[in-house]
Amino acid sequence: MGIRTRSPAASPTATSRLTGVDATRGIAVLGMMAVHALYIAGSSGDPAWWYSIVSGRSAATFAVLAGVGIAFTTRREQVPRARWRPVTASLVTRALAVGLLGLALGYTDSDIAAVILPFYAVLFLLAIPLVFLSTRLLLVTGAAVAAVVPTLSQLFRDVLPEPSYANPSFGYLVDDPLGLLSELAVTGIYPALPWTAYLCAGLVIGRLRLSSLRVDAWLLAGGAALAAVASALSALLLGPLGGRGRLVAVDGSSVVDGVLEFGAPGTTPTTSWWWLAVDARHSSTPLDLLHTTGTATALLGALLLLTNAPKVGALARLLASPLAAIGALTLTVYSAHIVFLNSPLDRFGALSGYLVQVAVAVAFAMAWRRFVGRGPLEWAVTWLAGRAGAIASQGRFRLRRSSP
Repeated sequence: MGIRTRSPAASPTATSRLTGVDATRGIAVLGMMAVHALYIAGSSGDPAWWYSIVSGRSAATFAVLAGVGIAFTTRREQVPRARWRPVTASLVTRALAVGLLGLALGYTDSDIAAVILPFYAVLFLLAIPLVFLSTRLLLVTGAAVAAVVPTLSQLFRDVLPEPSYANPSFGYLVDDPLGLLSELAVTGIYPALPWTAYLCAGLVIGRLRLSSLRVDAWLLAGGAALAAVASALSALLLGPLGGRGRLVAVDGSSVVDGVLEFGAPGTTPTTSWWWLAVDARHSSTPLDLLHTTGTATALLGALLLLTNAPKVGALARLLASPLAAIGALTLTVYSAHIVFLNSPLDRFGALSGYLVQVAVAVAFAMAWRRFVGRGPLEWAVTWLAGRAGAIASQGRFRLRRSSP
């Protein structure tokens, strides 16, 4: 969320690289805002065309870019064991700050907008062991998480507490901490454990040389191929191999069609193993995780390719600057969006209200970034994480000095 890279050396493309990353993040936030603000179905009852495009994919892109941002803050390399104290302290503090902000927004109506920040905080905690892995091990871990965690979830989710699907708040933290942890990690709309696959993908991408056009092209092509293969495999399993028929026989056509058309609430029913064959939005199945990882990677690769291109890069960066401004202030813009939707100020129609929010967000983000710099909430989280890392590092140094 608005995280800057600490590049080891300045390069002519450093700015454009950040523009591509921030612009991708901006698109993800605007997509999530659209899902909250607009009508998701048309007059016929079918999913709106824009909903079919952005729902699920926006939140997944948000999570993949969390991994990219963490890679930037850890110098785009495998963290050496000698730095475990400051890195761990920084990530824990970042998780606490984002989590507390998310819980503070828990008073809001989840029927209007499901707040992602508490789930996001758990992802920061899960990132701690990951940053110490090599890039190859991150790839293996991400693939294993995408395959194994949804399967285990399907097997054991029935014994876990039923999710409330309400926005997590301080009240839930006090009244039912274990239920809240279960929802944040496994049963909620943005379950952190299977979403660790997004985090692994983002960490791998963030360690690449994103200023290279060849790398950008590989991200675009590889991401698009992964998304297409996952969707094709789901279509094969559900169609010619009879998966949809098996699901209808168990849960009925209305349930199956509802999930396939409008998505799931973070997980699928546990009534049949065939549910693991769907790639429906927010289903957190292996094929959903692979498909949305692919679309997020392809989108990032496309924007990096455009903003890094020698001939059109300057124009692309100019055109993408509003998106990049929002992407640099995602935590602030997202939080303001949640507050606005639950306030008396939201007296607009669905489309007009969304357009007003986008216009205000662009104007504010561009002005703030131009005259101030890092967003207010981004600055606070980054400052706290930096202080925690510095204190942890100093404590280690003093311990060494005081040892005989």
